[in-house]
Amino acid sequence: MADELFVDQDEVEGTASGVWSRMLAGNRRFAEGKPEHPNRGAEAREALVDTHAPEAAILSCSDARVSPDIIFDAGIGDLFTVRTAGQVIDDAVIASLEYAVDVLGVRLLVVLGHQNCGAIKQACKEYEALLHELTADAEDSLMAADSIADIDERILNAKSLMLRTVGFSIWQAHESELESSEDFERVHIARTIEQLVEQSEVIQHALTEDRLMITGARYQLDTGKVEVLSF
Repeated sequence: MADELFVDQDEVEGTASGVWSRMLAGNRRFAEGKPEHPNRGAEAREALVDTHAPEAAILSCSDARVSPDIIFDAGIGDLFTVRTAGQVIDDAVIASLEYAVDVLGVRLLVVLGHQNCGAIKQACKEYEALLHELTADAEDSLMAADSIADIDERILNAKSLMLRTVGFSIWQAHESELESSEDFERVHIARTIEQLVEQSEVIQHALTEDRLMITGARYQLDTGKVEVLSF
């Protein structure tokens, strides 16, 4: 107990967990309709002209309803945000996040999906269209099963970027007998995290050296709350 009295609170709050706790507290304020809008005035803006040191990086969907700075009630310079439809990753996304980790020194990386994601819906349509195309001529269930035996390869080689990326997450969800849009969103978040770790040596090293924590989250449009995911 005595040792607890001498814990360096600044050090504790500087950890990734501390950053995440502050972000979730900001989200609670936002969801309750009591945002504080911290560090958004002229003084904060002027202080960041020459440099910035964001506490976290966020990869989120580009959906206009999902603005990380707003839903986490964050200020100017607090969050390094990268946004694409369906939080799809490519070389530019990875390079941006690597810059945040290696140059800016962020301790936390959040992959943020959301409820009623349009990219998920579009990928579902394309996935179902592919299924129909592959099974249209099947005369029975055995033939239908044979016709989709290599559907994962067909998805990965599809012309549509949305099908190749988000659609593959939907296929993975179906393989695990998950059928709801909420399940698709959660599986896609998990797969995005896996891809980031697999494709970025910078992120791999930061995780190995305990310089970075990655977490998945899903924003609920109807409540304004962020659901923390565990995998």
